[in-house]
Amino acid sequence: MSSFDYDVLYIGSGHGTFDGAIPLGAKGKKVGVVEEGLVGGTCPNRGCNAKIVLDSPVALQRHMEAAHGVVTGETKINWPANQAHKHDVIDGLPGFIQGLLESTDVDVLFGRGTLADAHTVMVDGEAKTAEKIVIATGLRPNRLDIPGSDLAHDSEDFMNLSDMPARVTIIGAGYIALEFATMANAAGSEVTVVMHGDQALREYHQPFVEQIIADLTKRGVAFVRETEVEAIVQGADGLVVRGQELNVETDWVLDATGRIPNVENLGLETVGVDFTAKGIQVDEYLRTSVPNIYASGDVIDKVQPKLTPTAIFESLYLMHTFADETTDPIVYPAIPSVVFTSPRLAQVGVTVAEAKANPEQYTIVENHIPDDWYRQVDHETIGDNVLIFDQEHKLVGATEVSAKADDVINALLPAIEFKFGPAEIERMVHLFPSIASSAWGQL
Repeated sequence: MSSFDYDVLYIGSGHGTFDGAIPLGAKGKKVGVVEEGLVGGTCPNRGCNAKIVLDSPVALQRHMEAAHGVVTGETKINWPANQAHKHDVIDGLPGFIQGLLESTDVDVLFGRGTLADAHTVMVDGEAKTAEKIVIATGLRPNRLDIPGSDLAHDSEDFMNLSDMPARVTIIGAGYIALEFATMANAAGSEVTVVMHGDQALREYHQPFVEQIIADLTKRGVAFVRETEVEAIVQGADGLVVRGQELNVETDWVLDATGRIPNVENLGLETVGVDFTAKGIQVDEYLRTSVPNIYASGDVIDKVQPKLTPTAIFESLYLMHTFADETTDPIVYPAIPSVVFTSPRLAQVGVTVAEAKANPEQYTIVENHIPDDWYRQVDHETIGDNVLIFDQEHKLVGATEVSAKADDVINALLPAIEFKFGPAEIERMVHLFPSIASSAWGQL
């Protein structure tokens, strides 16, 4: 009989935890989850789920715009109603997830968890012990260290705006910056995006990124490149974002300069868990420098994308490990990523840059989206994709910018993950007509 309170105790209740903790509890393990905020963590409450609800009218607005003349009438986003719908969708998620945890006898312990030793977590002053501990504390928004930074807001603030300000200034050039610039512009705001460098979304194929920027520019979004923001000050008519040769008057400022791992004040130093500014360091079994302490999700210092699907995969891997169903190291699958702008930008596998750097290994095939008859059904006029094949004509990478880029990459994902060759591809029979049949028709 174990002398510990729990077989496994998780700190944090996001996707790095609950996707694995629920089945682990169902397998008979004694599991506890420590959470100081809303159960479910960032994604369900202040991230992915909220974002996609708020973006849905934007995608619809774009579709209506493309079909102008076939479907008539003005489309205008009612932002307060959009917010109300968001709450209808997500407000029940913490209770739902907590219910799923408790349905398999997982204890949900509310409070702040800190490590006291290798087997002890203090939860608001009460000691809880565990054979194994998993740190899944995720990321939080970075905040600029400049005068007036307290006048700026973060992504959670944006997604909780009751009314869209007339003028919005966004500092940054990553996912959040471009996605929220798209939303604010579609909702009628005058948007300025201030970029530290010359490139946005640096991990993506830049010609496709520039298509998105060009479209947003045409819609009235101003992009200011290679500019350092030095201060945010209160002006006579709102706020002023200042820098060298920068003086933007605005009503609301979004600091979208990235996200940083939640590693402070957890007791990591106390017990000897190694971490960097990029997160907690782990081995190929997701173990930290303390063998019985693991990490999962976005708090890990890793090369894989810090995305919800990655956290889910890690959480399930740890579940199988703790249930004694595997002793193998983690082997990550092909992990797709997407930027929810309009048009979307998505990619998976070998990148265009990598393929171009190794022409002896890869063949690159480029397609212009409006040339495909199926894309003409929805009046798509913007978009391209690049498919990357190895020397056996197996699909190893894909990237697309289009209204349906996320669906296309999802449709192509099995071919990449399971290394389908021409024979396997030929056996895939998709519903027709559909986006999957259109995407696979290019292979």
